[in-house]
Amino acid sequence: MIHTLKKIGIGLIVTTGLISGTIAATIPVQAAENGIDTTVVNEKWGKPTFVYGGGLSESEVKETEKLIGIENPENVASVNVTGEELVEYLGSGSANTSSLISSVLVEKEDEGHGVVVNIQTPENITQITQEQYANAAITAGVADATIVVASIRPATGESALSGIYKAFDVNGEDLDQDRMEVAQDELETTNDIAQENAENADFDSSKLDQAIIEIKQSLAELKEQQGELATKEDIERIINEALANNDLENVVTQEQIDRLMSLFEKYQQTAAIDSQAVKEQLNNLSELVQSKIGDFIDDAEASGILDQISNFFKQIWESITGLFN
Repeated sequence: MIHTLKKIGIGLIVTTGLISGTIAATIPVQAAENGIDTTVVNEKWGKPTFVYGGGLSESEVKETEKLIGIENPENVASVNVTGEELVEYLGSGSANTSSLISSVLVEKEDEGHGVVVNIQTPENITQITQEQYANAAITAGVADATIVVASIRPATGESALSGIYKAFDVNGEDLDQDRMEVAQDELETTNDIAQENAENADFDSSKLDQAIIEIKQSLAELKEQQGELATKEDIERIINEALANNDLENVVTQEQIDRLMSLFEKYQQTAAIDSQAVKEQLNNLSELVQSKIGDFIDDAEASGILDQISNFFKQIWESITGLFN
């Protein structure tokens, strides 16, 4: 009997390992990097740029450096962002420098990397998602960069977007003003829609992020094919198709669609609509977003893996109890 139990135990271990391997194989690989290595200097691109909120005290800047993953401050170029600069980059509103606390660490990457955003302190960036940052940054003209966002205390995260722009600015890469302003409009519009639907069980922010990507892609394709910008009717059709593709057609309201129409009428008037770089960045971002849509449990249930696991352990239990009957 002991020998039989040993065989069952070995079988349990081996089979469980095989099932675990099968489960692991079904989990989408997350392409996003977790951070930026500041232990060495990248001699090709130079030091990554740390742009911290101008409202932080010296001690809070040090605390933010740790939160954002800076291991060696000497290997990082540091600069603050002010309220005046936020208004300059975003093109509207007003901001008091003392209220700016969210910060970013930005590193330029090789071509094809895409725009990858990691929020190091999601509990303190209260509204804006990684994909919303990335989508808006691409609209503004950011390409092939790793961006890490952090805040020492709860904040909406808007100063982090202006921090991204300043990081490119201080490194001699000028971003188009019109595109930066539309990017801010995009960030506010998509974030507002996400917040308004936060309590709706049928809403998935990742699906909205993917819909935004698809709208941009469709508008660019239409412009390329027809040689002219989309009409208002075209834009509404494209928005509705993207929402339907992502199961949001019965979630996003007509009033919210109207806001998206206003946004994309402005978006297609910018140089982003013809940009090959934007097309490539959106393709990369789409791959990241799609890997987040739906969770592993849904995938496991759809493939029958959970049923297999349940039946397996049921058989093991029946085998063990059968030995004593």
